This record gives sequence, C-alpha cells and structure tokens, in this order.
Amino acid sequence: MAYKITENCAACGSCIDECPVGAISEGDIYKIDPNSCIDCGACADACPMGAIEQA
Repeated sequence: MAYKITENCAACGSCIDECPVGAISEGDIYKIDPNSCIDCGACADACPMGAIEQA
C-alpha cells in the first residue's frame, strides 16, 4: 500500500530526500506517485507536520 500526502502538507521538503525511489514530487502540496512508492514509510517518519499517511 502506497503512502499519500494530505492537505496538511507545508511543502517544507523534509520528505523528498528521505524517499529512496524518488516517488515524491514538489508542488503547493507534495505528491507521492503510488506506482513508484515502495511503502517504506521513510517519508512519513520525516514529515514534521504528520501529513503523510498510508493510502
């Protein structure tokens, strides 16, 4: 199951460098490509806003 970024995203960038497969793209609210996500949870652990959850 892939992770998703909720509307609580502050676009701080903390999650981008933590993703080992580059599944996160920048924007006003960042997005995770569900086809690339390997469900490792590194992004969720790195998010200071708690804005990343399992889809």
